[in-house]
Amino acid sequence: MEGIQVITQDYVNVNITKSDSEDAAPIERRFKKEITVLDFKTKLELVTGGSASTMKLKVYDNKNNFICDIDNDNALLGSYPIDDGTRIHVIDNFSLMKDFSSTDSVERFQLSEEEYEKKGDTLRSFLQRNKLGKYNEEEMTKLKEQQQKELEMEAELATGVLVGARCEVRAPKQPPRRATVRYNGPLEGTRGLWIGVQYDEPLGKNDGEVNGKRYFTCPPNYGGFVKPMYVTVGDFPVEDYDLDEI
Repeated sequence: MEGIQVITQDYVNVNITKSDSEDAAPIERRFKKEITVLDFKTKLELVTGGSASTMKLKVYDNKNNFICDIDNDNALLGSYPIDDGTRIHVIDNFSLMKDFSSTDSVERFQLSEEEYEKKGDTLRSFLQRNKLGKYNEEEMTKLKEQQQKELEMEAELATGVLVGARCEVRAPKQPPRRATVRYNGPLEGTRGLWIGVQYDEPLGKNDGEVNGKRYFTCPPNYGGFVKPMYVTVGDFPVEDYDLDEI
């Protein structure tokens, strides 16, 4: 990929849909533009349950107009006309891993260690019931490797989110919210890293305490915890909210 450089923003927020569930709500995910299309497809395996080797990708704008096919595995994702809000439609045979992959990555990050292992047991049982033999172990190894890659990417994103920094939170199906970073680290009983924020307005879910453990202190309903992929650090001034206005 020498000589190719992505000069737009480093990350893009896209909506993922699948050919086996046309009416389902899109799944919003954030990806680096500098990854290859093959790496992008590999990450989509965990989101959709499809296979990178067989899936086909189509790009639609936010008005549902077809833009193009993503058909070059060696190209950079950012070389395609993909912006925030773009929809990526995945066409594949999802039947094999459907029972397991319907749980999205955000939910898996929220599972406890015991629940996570139980989910793994569910996948093993599914594969064994279908007598997939060696394919069982290969798929389990592949899934674990992808899950580890996601955790590593999450840790990389978290390094750029410093406590005290101003940020904007763009979580799926929620409007952008400005906040101040108050915590960066693990949460007891969950996997991966979380960013604790104090919102500029009372649109949070807590005061910095989760399940009886305090990670920071702020007024009630101003606190929240989100994954690093949904936090953008920058010069975001505090907006003047007139909460008493009728």
